[in-house]
Amino acid sequence: MEKASNHALEDYVIRALDLEKKYRGFMLNIPSLQVPKGFATALIGENGAGKTTLLNILAGIRLDFKGKISYFAGQGNAIDSSIQERIGYTGPNGYFLPHWTLAQVEEISELLFTHFHKDRYRSICEELGITQSQVKEVKKLSDGNRMKLMLAAVLARDTELLILDEPASPLDPLMRDTLCDLIRGYLEQGNGENSVFFSTHNIADMENVTDYAIIMEHGTIVEEGFVEELKEKYILVKGEAKDAEAAKETLFSMTKSNYGFEGICLAEKLNRLAGMDTVRERATLSQISVAVMKANTKLKIGRK
Repeated sequence: MEKASNHALEDYVIRALDLEKKYRGFMLNIPSLQVPKGFATALIGENGAGKTTLLNILAGIRLDFKGKISYFAGQGNAIDSSIQERIGYTGPNGYFLPHWTLAQVEEISELLFTHFHKDRYRSICEELGITQSQVKEVKKLSDGNRMKLMLAAVLARDTELLILDEPASPLDPLMRDTLCDLIRGYLEQGNGENSVFFSTHNIADMENVTDYAIIMEHGTIVEEGFVEELKEKYILVKGEAKDAEAAKETLFSMTKSNYGFEGICLAEKLNRLAGMDTVRERATLSQISVAVMKANTKLKIGRK
C-alpha cells in the first residue's frame, strides 16, 4: 500500500493514528489515515468494510474509540464546537427528526450553526426540487429527497470539510451527476481550502469527481493514493484464452471466458507477461477498486 507520506502536515485536512474500534466479530484497525486538503477523497469498500464506523468517528458521532485524530493541520485534536463549525456531515440514518418540516430544518440549522445561510438553503432546496409546498415533514420524503435535503442543509453552511456517508446511494443517476457538480463547486469555492471526504461502495458514478482514493476491506485500509498515481500503478491487461493460466500467476485479479481474459496487473510486473499476445489499457478507478477489493475480501465468490 502506497502512502502519501511525502506531503507536509498542512497538506492534510485529517490525520489519524492507531484508530481502533471493536465490535463483536469486527474490528476497525487503521494504523494511519491521511485525507489530503483541497481534494475530493473517496472512501471505497464493500458493505461491512467499516466505512460508516470510520466516518462516524471522524465526524465526532462515535467517541468510543482508541487512537488520535487531528484536523486542519493540527489546529484541532478533538471535535469541539469550533471544529464542528468547520465540518459539514451527512449520514444515512437519523439526520433529521422525522416530524421536522423543511422550515424547522432551516430554523434549527440556523440555531446550531453560526454560519448557516437561510437564503442559500432555500435556493439549494429549490434547485434540487425540494419545496415546502410539496412536502411538510421529513418522514414523508423519499430516501433520495431526504439526501437532497441533507445536502442542502450542509451546503448552506460555511465549512471547510464535508464528510458524506454514502451520499450517492439513494440518488438517481441524474442526481448523482448533480452531486458531483455540487462537490466540485464546493471545492472550487474554497480556492484550495475546502475538502470533501465521502464514502461509497460503488465508485463508478463518482469517479469523475474523485481526486484521491482510500480502499478499505474488513476494517483496515488496503490501498490508497491519488487517482492518477493509482492508474499508473495498476494496468488493465487483455489477452487470449490460451494464455489465461500463465497470466493468472502475474495478474492482481483476472476474469476469463472462452474468448480470452482480462485483469489488473501491477505495472512493475508487466514484464512477466512478455511473449504473450496482450493489450494493455488504462484502468478505471472502478476496475482498480474491484481488483483490490477482490484480492482482500473475505468472500469466496469471485476469488482466484
